[in-house]
Amino acid sequence: MTRDEFITILKEELKNLPSAEVEDILYDYEEHFEVGLSKGKTEEEIAKELGNPKTIAKSYKANYRINNAENNPSTKNLFSAILAAVSLGFFNLVFVLGPFIGLVGLLVGIYSIGFGFSIGGIGLFFGTFLEPFFPKYININLHPITSLSFGIGFFALGLLILIGCFYLTKYLYQVVIRYLRWNINVITK
Repeated sequence: MTRDEFITILKEELKNLPSAEVEDILYDYEEHFEVGLSKGKTEEEIAKELGNPKTIAKSYKANYRINNAENNPSTKNLFSAILAAVSLGFFNLVFVLGPFIGLVGLLVGIYSIGFGFSIGGIGLFFGTFLEPFFPKYININLHPITSLSFGIGFFALGLLILIGCFYLTKYLYQVVIRYLRWNINVITK
């Protein structure tokens, strides 16, 4: 592969990145060719040493997406970073997507528990007041004070779980970003 072919493929693969970043990357690879040529290497040898320009571009895209997810936290940016990391190969499909799906499942489960306790507490609290009016539909076999206490307790427990889950989500977001960085460093080196 010649220098022009290498640079053209790399430029085409990097088209979704900001133009200033693309120019910096292309400048670096132009310099690689200049240094290699000054040492007496051919363009084909230099291109072979540098690697596949499509793989190089995927690595740059993944790093850009991870930086974007870290600097602008959002679900969209995190999914974009994960998809960019998964695109680096089958290894990442197993070691990035698998744990991420597990974490999302864990968070959904914990959020569900929090909502369940909160809604159950609200139902028990108001059910205590509505039981005399709807004895056929509501049957709470507890003393009213006990029922009210459990209702308030379950609601408070649900809220605490939801608050804890919010902080856990923020923490896991940062952990996922660090894991993606580590994973890409392992893959690209």
